Amino acid sequence: MDDYPLLDVFWTMLWFFLWVMWFFLLFRIVTDIFRDDEMSGWGKAGWLIFCILLPFLGVLVYVIARGKSMTQRDMSRAQASEAAFQDYIRKTAGTGADGGTAAGSTEQLAKLAELKDKGALTEEEFQRAKTRLLAS
Repeated sequence: MDDYPLLDVFWTMLWFFLWVMWFFLLFRIVTDIFRDDEMSGWGKAGWLIFCILLPFLGVLVYVIARGKSMTQRDMSRAQASEAAFQDYIRKTAGTGADGGTAAGSTEQLAKLAELKDKGALTEEEFQRAKTRLLAS
């Protein structure tokens, strides 16, 4: 290691880092090519061949030509995923978009208890309504 200067170690690490970054970008572009629903099959094949045969130029041209739309596709995919996750959470927690079934059940139970306290419902009617409400 004595004959390998510190500056050469720095340059070797820099080139290795750039090489890894380029591979990361290449894989990112290939996945974007296949995930793009608006591009035709021939367009996908053309971009893929261009990125494989002339990798540095192909990646550079793709980022310049389609970089902005690549970001927009990622954002829309992330928003759709977040919306699906939020919908799943609402369904799992038992709350819908209109206030939910859990909140609605609590309110209806409170109304039934109020009607029972006022004497509008008998104990049997209250128990039947409560059982029916909790069953749904």
